[in-house]
Amino acid sequence: MKICEICAVDYTIYHLLRPLFRKLRDSGHEVVGVCADGPMLAPVRAEGFRIECIPSVRRLSPVAHIRAFVALVRLFRRERFDIVHVHTPIVSLVARFAAAAAGVPVIAYTAHGFYFHDNMAPPVRALFVAAEWLAGRCTDVLMTQSSEDATAAARLRLCRGGVIEAIGNGVDLQAFHPPEAVDENVRLNLRRDLGAGPDDVVIATIGRLVREKGYPELFEAMRQVDAKLWVIGERLTSEYSQSMTPVLDGIARDAALRDRISVLGRRDDVPALLSAADLFVLPSHREGMPRSIIEAMASGLPVVATDIRGCREEVVDGETGRLVPVKDVNALAAALQELVRDPARRHRMGRAGLARAHALFDESKVLDRQLAVLFGPGAGT
Repeated sequence: MKICEICAVDYTIYHLLRPLFRKLRDSGHEVVGVCADGPMLAPVRAEGFRIECIPSVRRLSPVAHIRAFVALVRLFRRERFDIVHVHTPIVSLVARFAAAAAGVPVIAYTAHGFYFHDNMAPPVRALFVAAEWLAGRCTDVLMTQSSEDATAAARLRLCRGGVIEAIGNGVDLQAFHPPEAVDENVRLNLRRDLGAGPDDVVIATIGRLVREKGYPELFEAMRQVDAKLWVIGERLTSEYSQSMTPVLDGIARDAALRDRISVLGRRDDVPALLSAADLFVLPSHREGMPRSIIEAMASGLPVVATDIRGCREEVVDGETGRLVPVKDVNALAAALQELVRDPARRHRMGRAGLARAHALFDESKVLDRQLAVLFGPGAGT
């Protein structure tokens, strides 16, 4: 089949969708990626994948959405795809309407996390639910990563075709290793290069530099935690959310924090960084089913995360880590400090998380499930 995989930005194709591209191609299908132009598309094209670029639709701009809708209708009519498979919230709405207008036979949607969530104001949540319901009239297959989203999609009737499946999320487990499986000298050298001694406790976090990842609360919580913090991630040029610059500038001026918080930016050595850390934190306000937690678990780290959709499906509170309320600085600080002071508990939770990652979050199994939903049982094997 000829399949279109569409998302908003190059970051998503490069970091999240490449394994799916490869799996589809290896299964004999033709894959065409579609997103806004960006530098991360070069390595994807170098693998032989064709990428078509469209106007950016990340901002809530009717003009931009209409421009993208027209471009997509033209693209879909020209290419005559058998399946248009959409990802990420805003572009998934525009693309599904465009695919329906162009007469695409099958329209599939993978919800990496619905934009609406329980912590939204009810009128705002209702607006986003209504948008998903309307786009659902153009949807034949709906896949979610979290089981909670699948349940919500069925209850809210967000898929006209009625095919709603939770496929989970996963990572390449072979790329991540617990600390004891890594050369200790390499591990200590990396820690030293980043300002952490052998006796320091290092907390790692991974995520785009946006407020909804919980950075303001995390930085404030670090005042009560006897550890160093590595922040892995950057702000994308396509972001439209409120800037983190004032928060980061505040850390630079704060003597109590600037020597303990290291903002590392984008890194290509995430597995090594996780192996060199002692625990992981993700205090997000909303998530789908975060890969970063799975990467941390696959690295043998205990995880402190907010008690939200996706995170609570990955982290077993008290067994593989701790779950805390959203935006609760004191609860976040207490959970982190509890693990900082108890290396035996960190080790025990890390082992349990490692076993859970290998049992439930293997990327190859998730891809098989995704292809089975699209093409029938056995299609991904």
